[in-house]
Amino acid sequence: MSQLRRIVLVRHGETDGESSVRFHGSRDVALADAGRTAMKHVASHLGSESFDVVAASPLRRSWQSAWIASRGAPVSLVPDFREVNFGRWEGMTREEIQASDPVLYEDWQNGADGFEYPGGESRADFKARVLGGLEALLAGGARSALLVLHKGVIRVIAESLSGETLDRDVPALGGVIQLTRGGDGAWFVGRHGSDPAALAEHA
Repeated sequence: MSQLRRIVLVRHGETDGESSVRFHGSRDVALADAGRTAMKHVASHLGSESFDVVAASPLRRSWQSAWIASRGAPVSLVPDFREVNFGRWEGMTREEIQASDPVLYEDWQNGADGFEYPGGESRADFKARVLGGLEALLAGGARSALLVLHKGVIRVIAESLSGETLDRDVPALGGVIQLTRGGDGAWFVGRHGSDPAALAEHA
């Protein structure tokens, strides 16, 4: 059985590519000053918490955020934890997507069966990839992990382990979700928030 008992999931901060409004999946946009500030708040609220593993994806917004949030700890780069490729929607805003692909946009918003990002990575392949990275983490022998990742990746990990469905907008940039493994081996969501201040409320 895996030794992992605690996972703190942090979504990266704002980027030079405006990740707050644009869908950057496979695009490698850098962390913006506002994102660095948000990650410093996360580091402050994590305080003296220590982790056996700090991991991020190879995309700059992820590993730069991880380095700041962990106060300069070594960061393991996990290719399987890259965000989904949004295909021709890469870099677009929600409004731009709606204007360019109104039918697909409605399917996306309504959760239509069989929806896929046009020209992008299939959602099944994305989930399988992320779960492959998670499986390697669970088998690694660590008891605690800080994962600073992307929204889609965080949602796959949190929902797959806990069996819960997160609210659609969770986590926001800089948001935190903690997962804890109980004595019976089941994972549950211990705390989550839409901004770094949520850590302070539950620390």
